[in-house]
Amino acid sequence: MHYTSDTISAFSSVAHICRDVNYGWLIRYIHANGASLFFICLYLHIGRGIYYGSYMYKETWNIGIALLFLTMATAFMGYVLPWGQMSFWGATVITNLLSAIPYVGSSLVEWIWGGFSVDKATLTRFFAFHFILPFIIAATAMVHLLFLHETGSNNPLGIPSDTDKIPFHPYYTFKDFLGVIIILALFLTFVLFFPDLLGDPDNYSPANPLNTPPHI
Repeated sequence: MHYTSDTISAFSSVAHICRDVNYGWLIRYIHANGASLFFICLYLHIGRGIYYGSYMYKETWNIGIALLFLTMATAFMGYVLPWGQMSFWGATVITNLLSAIPYVGSSLVEWIWGGFSVDKATLTRFFAFHFILPFIIAATAMVHLLFLHETGSNNPLGIPSDTDKIPFHPYYTFKDFLGVIIILALFLTFVLFFPDLLGDPDNYSPANPLNTPPHI
């Protein structure tokens, strides 16, 4: 493994992956921009659910909300791992929000940090959770689908009916296949030609606790 979850070498290990590992730059940009694409699809899915009134199916909807929070936590921890300026200060600001919780806030923040500030212990445990949480997300997504198959997917009319149903294959098979091809083509174009478009310029500088970015 080329990445090291250490405050001294984390930033340089990411640079090493991009510069020295075969196709490391491609893996890094697919991983980083893939997270953005994932969230775009996720929010479109949520918007569709709100428009169709899918929140009426409480179990399916609540599991979906749990999936959203798990995904946000995973993405947040992943954003901290490169240990650039925005990684450090983003972790500091976001985790400090928990200190607003009455009575237990300060203790909770220190427990998450593993100390009195965002440091090596924080980076190490974020790395571990960034690896573990996707498996939990996959299991939760399976439960989400099981509940969805119990209730059925919603529609613009909000009326469950079997009269207008058609077989999944070949109609939706080809439709979904075409959609996947188009999305992959757009995504690869984005990764290969505009890989840094969604990245914050400050995150290409090593983390410095003594230098706060102007927009923080």
